[in-house]
Amino acid sequence: MNQPGSTSKSAEITASPPPQAQEKRGIQTFRALRYRNFTLLWVSLIVSSVGTWMQIVAQSLLVLKITHGSSLALGVVALAQASSFFIFALIGGSIADRSDKRRFLLVTQSLSMLLAFLLGILTLSGIIQVWMIVILAFCSGTILSFDQPARSALVPVLVPREDLMNAISLQSIVFNGAAVLGPALAGIMIGVFSYLGQQSSFNNALIGYAGNFFLNGISFLGVLVVLFLLRIPKEAAEMSMDRRGPLLDSIRASLGAVRRDSALPWVLSGYGALLFFGPSGTLILPIFATQILHLNPFQLGLLFSASGLGTVIGALIVASLGDFQHKGWLLLISFLIWSGALLLFALSQVLLLSALALLFFGIAQNGVGATTITLMQTRVPPQMRGRVMSLNTLFIMGVRPLGDFPAGALIALIGGPLTVIICASIVGVYSCYLLAARPIIRQL
Repeated sequence: MNQPGSTSKSAEITASPPPQAQEKRGIQTFRALRYRNFTLLWVSLIVSSVGTWMQIVAQSLLVLKITHGSSLALGVVALAQASSFFIFALIGGSIADRSDKRRFLLVTQSLSMLLAFLLGILTLSGIIQVWMIVILAFCSGTILSFDQPARSALVPVLVPREDLMNAISLQSIVFNGAAVLGPALAGIMIGVFSYLGQQSSFNNALIGYAGNFFLNGISFLGVLVVLFLLRIPKEAAEMSMDRRGPLLDSIRASLGAVRRDSALPWVLSGYGALLFFGPSGTLILPIFATQILHLNPFQLGLLFSASGLGTVIGALIVASLGDFQHKGWLLLISFLIWSGALLLFALSQVLLLSALALLFFGIAQNGVGATTITLMQTRVPPQMRGRVMSLNTLFIMGVRPLGDFPAGALIALIGGPLTVIICASIVGVYSCYLLAARPIIRQL
């Protein structure tokens, strides 16, 4: 098994920066963008991720609209998506390891685009119901179970090992940076599309939501074009593939590699606790906006944007650190800041203070996520990256929505603020345990 100090030969084949790039180090924050293939993918994903965030916010508001504000309905939608990840995530990672990742992503991205258009058509026609959204959420989760491990495993093929943490941080900027613009844009577009619909003969109360879904579908086109244009050396593509043995055996082998590592089981347990007990923004922000802070859709978008801005700042900080030698301390400090920021958000009843809490919340969450992913990528053999990164997909797309289901029910029972306080406290206590009782993490 590769140790943190080992070198990935596949990365050496994939991307050697130009001689002048090697000589001129200067500002290191965006150094992974020296590699053409990574830059093309990075730029295209920015556009696609803005569309994705527009759909996330619009879908949450649509569920609340057609269920008259049911937090439990939001939890059911999240549970449907989570169940698909628990069923398919590990299989998706194993298949990604056995496949040409560029071609594989062409298929998954195309299917995601079709689902976005289908949701838009159902909404625009006025026949959309919660059970339809639940089914589409399950289908979307199934596709992402295959898409996310392949996308994560593609990054080490595009950049060398010494720039991997920088590339992962820049990748997190893509989705989380889009969270700055996407939610606010979604709120604006709901209002704009609804106004235009009222001014025309086609008066449909749901046209604003459908418009966001259609725009998300269009945003996938840029990624598909870039995937056609990517040119990956054959040697690098082959070295990142592992077609040996039965599918289930390959899954067991990757899980065994993680289990035998001295640090990864504890790192992942903390990461899993944060994702399960930390209610997602798509659950708590619409609830707090409508029931606690009494905000309009645009102001709700600003709350999403505050969290997204925090993740961008966090990503820039981590990217600037480069191959940081004290990843364990970065991880633990990020856990504690995350818990404190979430507590502050739960206690706030003012928009500005809530936005500030979400800013620090986003900074800390990126610190946890980027550090965890980097450790997962660098402490396993290159041929297992897709399978190991499927665990990350399972955590983010499965464990987090799974936690949203009991959180949604608890919010309905005791209210949003007390629920969030309990969740933040659990993660904070476990973080202190890791800090005090697991010295291996402090040594990373």
